[in-house]
Amino acid sequence: MAQQRTTLHQRLRYRFDNLVAGGTTVLIGWLAAACLAVVIPASMVLVWADRKAPTTLSGRLQAVWVSVGQTLKIGGAVGSPVYVLASVSLALVALLFVSTLVSLITTGIDRRIRSLRLGHSTVLETGHTVVLGWSDQIFPVIRELVCANANRRRAAVAVLAPKDKVEMEQGIATRVTDLGTTRVICRTGHTTDPPVLSRVGPRTAKSVLVLPPDGETGDAHVVKTLLALGAAVSTDGKAVVVAAVRDARNQLTARLAAGPRGHVLCVDHIVARLLVQTALQPGLSLLYQELLDFEGDEFYTTDAGNLTGRTFGEALLSFTTSSVVGLLRADGAVLLNPGPDSTIRADDRIIVITQDDDTAVPGDASSCVDEDAIVHAAPGRPVAERLLLLGWNRRAPLIVEQLDQYVNSGTVLDVVARGDDATMHDALRAAPARDHLEVTFRSGDITDPQVLAGLDVPSYDGVMVIGDTGLPAHPGRAPETGSETDDRTLVTLLHLRAIGDAASRELALTTEISDDGNRLLAPARAGADFIVSGRLISLLMAQISESDYLAAVFEELFTAEGSEFHLRPVGDYVRLDREVAFATAVESARRRGECAVGYRQRASAGTGPDYGMRVNPDKGRPVRFAPGDWLIVLAES
Repeated sequence: MAQQRTTLHQRLRYRFDNLVAGGTTVLIGWLAAACLAVVIPASMVLVWADRKAPTTLSGRLQAVWVSVGQTLKIGGAVGSPVYVLASVSLALVALLFVSTLVSLITTGIDRRIRSLRLGHSTVLETGHTVVLGWSDQIFPVIRELVCANANRRRAAVAVLAPKDKVEMEQGIATRVTDLGTTRVICRTGHTTDPPVLSRVGPRTAKSVLVLPPDGETGDAHVVKTLLALGAAVSTDGKAVVVAAVRDARNQLTARLAAGPRGHVLCVDHIVARLLVQTALQPGLSLLYQELLDFEGDEFYTTDAGNLTGRTFGEALLSFTTSSVVGLLRADGAVLLNPGPDSTIRADDRIIVITQDDDTAVPGDASSCVDEDAIVHAAPGRPVAERLLLLGWNRRAPLIVEQLDQYVNSGTVLDVVARGDDATMHDALRAAPARDHLEVTFRSGDITDPQVLAGLDVPSYDGVMVIGDTGLPAHPGRAPETGSETDDRTLVTLLHLRAIGDAASRELALTTEISDDGNRLLAPARAGADFIVSGRLISLLMAQISESDYLAAVFEELFTAEGSEFHLRPVGDYVRLDREVAFATAVESARRRGECAVGYRQRASAGTGPDYGMRVNPDKGRPVRFAPGDWLIVLAES
């Protein structure tokens, strides 16, 4: 019986589908017949049940006609046949016109709503930020832009990506919970199509960020997007363009595509340089984290003002709550730590580290200097070190190259990764000759506790753990994703922590991971050095998009030439047996041709949100340093 009912249902459904497929004319005819089949009998019931209805048959039929006409909105007029026909015709025409008009209005509104939901409308904003592309980097980029726009009443960020608009909006709302005064506008489309790219208003934007998508062809996509941006904006645009590529071999091509106002960051170079600097000076990653996000103190510029004609050394103590680190010339040249005797010109801008763009207020701190507390220590002798590199990826040759520029002669680097010694040597053959660094290789799985136990890890001065994708000696093996390499890195860190606990020693670890979310899972001490490649580049891009001179600032900071940040024993600058104002440390560093910008106290290095790191402290506030504390200075290597 159930089978028969199901079959009947299927047959009725099949006939209905055929009816609908028959076309508009057939469907209207059937709908009219169905309406009449219901309306006429129902009207007859109403008339015959009405006590006030006419008693004659013709009268009742006339009443039925009036009821049917009113129900179907065709008037229901009575009179001569010509009059009734004309009335019905006019009613049908009116019904057709109104129905068509309503249909057109409904269709137009629906089409507009769908267009808006698809993200195809044009953004009419000025002074906004445009973000082209979609990856996990977009969330820290938007968070930083929101912080940068906190003091603006109306700010906008326009995002263009080949992704559903609603999905993008939901993803941003989930990962960036507080947008403050910033509106995020999402548009759907390919970033390599100039007409589509024009939807987000790059001509009127203050900056354009091009995010590198995931995958092997990500750099090529960035280059093509930059070319499309040039075609869409032509010479009319004044926006600062900031892009990022992963492979160093693609950076020159991307720079050509970006044009004279473009800045192209190389993820591999920056990560490799920061890994090396942090491995040699543990705690340095915390300093860059402070300087790169907009929540703490960062780089700003201020007018020379009454410092015009005075020396750079005098300017170091001319701001009580800001740290002077360089000069920005009128032609755009950046001079970091130019030397105490450098003269400040009237058109110069002073580069400072401060909390916000309005906190660089002049104030004389020279009266806080305690001359008796200044230490005149001789520079330390160069020391050879033993370093350990666990893992191998395409950045490993760059890490070795950068290490050779920083370390002293006789320094040894032991490399342990999946592969064989011959393949490792081949991978390094293209790198420049090494002058100071001796490299040895050992094949092994860094997630294997037996391999790590045989390395005597506590005897090394520094340990670097990078995403181990292995060497190209395994044909047929699919390349690992960032998530997979992070998983291997987390396992390695577990074993290293066990080794450190067993030796009762705190290992000097520097770790590279891809996903910032995995940093919270990392089994390492509080305040450990983590280089999160995606977040690091996102912060850099956001900073440069707000102040394009910072491209030159960070370029110098991340290279061995020029000046960079160092963590040096504070006892080499001031006495440790008394409280001193930070201005005393600034003056001591000035006499060595350095800029002191902060300190890190060993006693609180493992606790608190800043892990003992204090950037840009008040120069008049006294502090008692202890053995093992570090002074953060900007100086030449």
